[in-house]
Amino acid sequence: MTKQHIVIISPAAAKANNGNWRTAARWARFLRTRYNVTLAPATDLSAGSAGIAPPDAVIALHARRSARVLAAFAARHPALPSLLVLTGTDLYRDIRTDCDAQRSLELATRMVVLQPAGLQELPDDLRAKTRVVYQSAPALAPSTRKLHARHFDVVMVGHLREEKDPLTFMRAAALVTTPRVRMTHIGGALDPALAAQAETTQRTQPRYRWLGSLPHGAARQRVKHSHLMVIASRMEGGANVIIEAVTSGVPVLASDISGNRGMLGDDYAGYFPLGDQHALARLIDRAASDHAYYDRLARQCAARAALFTPAREQAAVLQLVDNLLNHSHDSHE
Repeated sequence: MTKQHIVIISPAAAKANNGNWRTAARWARFLRTRYNVTLAPATDLSAGSAGIAPPDAVIALHARRSARVLAAFAARHPALPSLLVLTGTDLYRDIRTDCDAQRSLELATRMVVLQPAGLQELPDDLRAKTRVVYQSAPALAPSTRKLHARHFDVVMVGHLREEKDPLTFMRAAALVTTPRVRMTHIGGALDPALAAQAETTQRTQPRYRWLGSLPHGAARQRVKHSHLMVIASRMEGGANVIIEAVTSGVPVLASDISGNRGMLGDDYAGYFPLGDQHALARLIDRAASDHAYYDRLARQCAARAALFTPAREQAAVLQLVDNLLNHSHDSHE
């Protein structure tokens, strides 16, 4: 029996090394246990385009960036189903103002948000066709790092662009008072002005280092061997870096935004106000010196780890796609 064909549309390619690409690649791996899967860029899926066979369903990541291909698919194959994954800037910005993103919400047969707080961003009439799927990462054995070590290592992982708010991390480096704290930033220079600021901060603040972009595996190892991971983002759909820290036994300090609360829980003790470098610096100092506080963060993160297992995500993705195709088949018999 011929397997049904699923096309996953990703606005990012492998070389981008970002969350959208990793989500697309991971879902493709999960779905290939049951379906034929093609990963494609956010371009037209006309017959024969890029050698792509006609799909039985399309999964599109990002409402605005995949809008053109989703609209073309709906027009060409009105009887076939589509699944739209709202991944971050589309959920927390584009769907409020961008007509193409708003149309994607209407065209999609089903939608996915990556943490439960994301549902609150959608109009009531669209929540019924939306499901929550937590992303995942393989667990890594925790590092043997010690809290009493000579250095207390804090890492931020995120490309240098406004949405990730790297300036708050850089500015906090000048405000941290604990001498043994080292702050390392991993991420590509997508914004030249932010890259220049990172270089200046590195020259003037001995505790801060900017490593640029690293391969995914190398970045995970850096996180694993750190004491804390910081995410300072202005908006997140459901950050992979939170998952990768939690599944490596590394506590998180996070900007207090909806997407991070959906990942870590409303009662999490490691939030700081968005853009507040003073509050971030105080939390870093506290985590480095107050073992009870650090242990509380570690316990709270460990309690979330079961949400982020590959087996759980794979089961959810397979169920979604099975139901999507079965519903489409039943409704057209």
